[in-house]
Amino acid sequence: MELIIILAIAILAIILISTNIIIVPQANAYVVERLGAYQTTWGTGIHFKIPLIERIANKITLKERVGDFPPQPVITKDNVTMKIDTVIYFQVTDPKLFTYGIVSPMAAIENLTATTLRNIIGDLELDQTLTSRDIINSKMRSILDEATDPWGIKINRVELKNIIPPAAIQDAMERQMKAERERRESILKAEGEKRSAILIAEGERESTILRADAAKQKKIKEAEGEAEALLAVQTALANSIKLLNEAAPQDNVVKLKALEAFAQAADGQATKIIIPSEIQSLAGLATSAGEIFKS
Repeated sequence: MELIIILAIAILAIILISTNIIIVPQANAYVVERLGAYQTTWGTGIHFKIPLIERIANKITLKERVGDFPPQPVITKDNVTMKIDTVIYFQVTDPKLFTYGIVSPMAAIENLTATTLRNIIGDLELDQTLTSRDIINSKMRSILDEATDPWGIKINRVELKNIIPPAAIQDAMERQMKAERERRESILKAEGEKRSAILIAEGERESTILRADAAKQKKIKEAEGEAEALLAVQTALANSIKLLNEAAPQDNVVKLKALEAFAQAADGQATKIIIPSEIQSLAGLATSAGEIFKS
């Protein structure tokens, strides 16, 4: 019986010890109370809890969290009501303050975000709200970070996910954007037509210049050809005269050549022919010679 009792006590002790050995995972923290009062915060590693005296009051993750809150109604400075939903990125930096600083941290952050957003948007007009997301994000992060410090929470980032204006405002904005797109299209079309007309005019001008240049070059070539032909004729004539001078022809030969030239001239369409005296004597000589040959 004593052995059974000892064995039971040993088993009970093993169970009691094993159930009170606590291993805290990475990026987690456990808040421990002793007799109902805060005792300590356990970090990553192995810990032993005193049975029936100590208890784990809260298990907290130290990873960055995301709070996606539903759209909140806000009113701009120019009295336009719209809905904006926000996304909060935060992290627990002090597990003790997070446990004992506030009852419902997420609900508190959501309400604080809504009131802060209303205050910031209330100082902005509609156009500023739509174009100042970065400014709004920065202001909200600064205000929320300062407000959540007593809760052991660090606000890392705030983003406006959607800005939903009223349907009438959306319709007006769409019409405005459509008109702006049509205006840009008209400007681009006019610029294209202008550029096309300029290119056509430049092409015609260059074509006219090229045609004039071609005609000019043609005339220059024709003139150069005529000049070369005239020069060739004159050169041939000069060479022939030079050869005749070098041959030293007799008077009878010259007269005979003159008679041949006269015969060619007489063969034309001229109605009157003036015969030089040298050719007349030469013609008489030729007639006398013909009579002698006949006799």
